[in-house]
Amino acid sequence: MSNITVVLGAQWGDEGKGKLVDILGETHSVIVRSGGGANAGHTIVRDGKKYIFSLLPSAMIDEKNIGVIGMGVLCIYHH
Repeated sequence: MSNITVVLGAQWGDEGKGKLVDILGETHSVIVRSGGGANAGHTIVRDGKKYIFSLLPSAMIDEKNIGVIGMGVLCIYHH
């Protein structure tokens, strides 16, 4: 049986979910974004490289992680 960790929040990301997911991504193998839309983004600096995320879960930096974008995620494209 696998363990599942769920990070929930209602503050439009203001409570630091992105940073928490980045930390948890080090010990988990599947990262799922299940709802919401593009946000202000998370900036992660790891090994001297800067990554800016606005839709993908920030834990996608780790090659071992599988990223899943759920049906409830709103994607807004700007031209």
